[in-house]
Amino acid sequence: MSTGAGPARTGSGRRLGVACAGLGAAAALLWGGSAGVWFTVTPPGRPPVELAGSAVSSVPGAVALLALAGVAAVVATRGPLRRVLGGLLALAGGAAATATARRLLGDPFAAGAPASGLPQLPAGVSVDALRGQPVDVSAVPLAAVAGAVLLLAVGLFVLLSEPRLAHLGARYGGPRTPQAELDPDRAAWRELDAGGDPTVDPR
Repeated sequence: MSTGAGPARTGSGRRLGVACAGLGAAAALLWGGSAGVWFTVTPPGRPPVELAGSAVSSVPGAVALLALAGVAAVVATRGPLRRVLGGLLALAGGAAATATARRLLGDPFAAGAPASGLPQLPAGVSVDALRGQPVDVSAVPLAAVAGAVLLLAVGLFVLLSEPRLAHLGARYGGPRTPQAELDPDRAAWRELDAGGDPTVDPR
């Protein structure tokens, strides 16, 4: 009888719970960072223009959905497939952190920037009207960066700790107590094969 199976399973389940909680937190940070205001620009003679993260970059929102889907995927997979999943989550987190930080540190209205890289502006506001104007940067993008870094860390954790993470059906893989033979004829033949006499009362 193994006395360490219970604590080992508890530890593996706890580690899996930590990974799932980390993915959920990363998704929340990325989504919150994407929904909040990143830049505020005040053109001459116009009211301030606020640009949310989703208008500046689609990366945080998309990676937030990926992190959320990763919760179910980490629970449902095991072995090499789960390691691959951890690597992909880590790569996505690293790419999102880099892209978000670059967007945050760069000029969102830089001259010569490709059209695909420019923020989506409200109706009636042109990029030319905002170029060269002071840009106020909020702290909201830091939440997206933190979420991306957390996703990177959780992905590496899943990749490196996979053998010690619980998996579906693990509680059924331990030692089992032999069940009584349902078919009495089969039980009798097994006892005869073992050299016993099924007609003798074991009492």
